[in-house]
Amino acid sequence: MSNEYGHGAPLSYNKYLKVRELIDLQETLSEPASHDELLFIIIHQTYELWFKQILHELDATIGWMDEGRMFRANHSLRGVVSIERILVTQIHILESMAPIGFLEFRDKLNPASGFQSMQFRELEFSSGAKDEKILESFKDDEFAYERLRNRFGSPSLPDAFWSLVGRNGLAAQTYEERVAATVKILSKPEKFAEIYNMQDLLIEHDEMIIAWRYNHIQMVERMLGMKRGTGGSEGVGYLMSTLRKKFFPELWEARTHLKLEDISDENPKT
Repeated sequence: MSNEYGHGAPLSYNKYLKVRELIDLQETLSEPASHDELLFIIIHQTYELWFKQILHELDATIGWMDEGRMFRANHSLRGVVSIERILVTQIHILESMAPIGFLEFRDKLNPASGFQSMQFRELEFSSGAKDEKILESFKDDEFAYERLRNRFGSPSLPDAFWSLVGRNGLAAQTYEERVAATVKILSKPEKFAEIYNMQDLLIEHDEMIIAWRYNHIQMVERMLGMKRGTGGSEGVGYLMSTLRKKFFPELWEARTHLKLEDISDENPKT
């Protein structure tokens, strides 16, 4: 039909971004609709869009690392960290909900849970935190399980990074070798300039996800106290246990072993 939305018309902002379809995707479950439910949906849909972009950048980063293109890898990693900074602050928007307003629709969500965010689990797997129990928890969701299984079996960001470190003359096969290699990189940043910048961005990626987890815990406790999660988890208790996760533990431990005497002037003045 000639008057159909976008039909036969030049490309427009609304058509290109599918704004009509986008604003129809927020379907509330509460009846009458709770005022805060729309915000809850929009925040989480926004998270999923950002997760999609992070995965896009992580896939690119792994590819750049495999090709030895460190500048491009660092460029994509900066994009990842920039998005994650938004994620850390975005969680606080949910704190604008009234706790009683959240309870108006929370029971409608059972047994759905943020634990089931396929893309966040992809982010974890791609970043090296591969957990077979989490993978198997998605076995009843064919679409999610296939994507996660592919991620589980694919080289991760740590795989690509430590392989790159090894190709640049530093032993990086074992955990201990990786810690020692990081100490060398930290001791001589000019010698390993791009890898130094890379390890800094990788530890920041780790830090931002930990910060996001922590802020998420604070938001949940502020809204719900110690209630159990909608998916049956312990709620705050379970979330607290995730703070121990690190994608690059070697990078963190290396800071403990770094000493001033590791720094030597290779071109002393005479």
